Amino acid sequence: MAPTYDIEQLLLAQPSVRTVAGVDEVGRGAWAGPVTVCAVVTDLSEPPAGLTDSKQLTPARRGPLAAELAAWAAGVGFGEATHEEIDTLGMTEALRRAARRALEALPVRPDAVILDGKHDYIGAPWPVRLEVKGDAASVSVAAASVLAKVRRDAHMATLGCDDYGFADNAGYPSPLHQEALARLGPTAHHRLSWSYLDDLPRWRHLKRHRDPLAGEGQAALFG
Repeated sequence: MAPTYDIEQLLLAQPSVRTVAGVDEVGRGAWAGPVTVCAVVTDLSEPPAGLTDSKQLTPARRGPLAAELAAWAAGVGFGEATHEEIDTLGMTEALRRAARRALEALPVRPDAVILDGKHDYIGAPWPVRLEVKGDAASVSVAAASVLAKVRRDAHMATLGCDDYGFADNAGYPSPLHQEALARLGPTAHHRLSWSYLDDLPRWRHLKRHRDPLAGEGQAALFG
């Protein structure tokens, strides 16, 4: 089923809500590169044809659709947290910072946010409605998922690192990526607090141990 405006309309029925943003992230489970968050506001018009969760689209379709979405949306904001921030702060806090940057980059401040998933990593002062599989249910979240994916994939492809296959795997685990790590070690773009280093005896000494008071860290991804 195609995403609809049902959730947006439910929120807009509240007297205090005039603008709703859909928010989604990409890069959470990658071993390298930033985490990217996109926030999208629409005017409730018909979205470009074929819009759905970005994971259901081929790369060949995602690129052109992202261009259509950028022209169609009433507002688009992006936010990123670098791999250094992830290592220092943990993923939960990195996501919060990236999401706030995305929301603050919108041309209008939304009165409510639809966030894909079951964990609110944004928090106050944003009124957040969590929606599991929101990227398949909500038009604005689906648009955010596509735009975030295309933006981050394009960034990862510019980093080079051909031995690691970033242009294809965007820093996520893959056989080529794993083989290159074992042979060459992490690049300047890798997250050094990630547990993949535990399986690389030659490079294990490079692992960073984050201050537990700085954030909730990688364990929060799978809890």
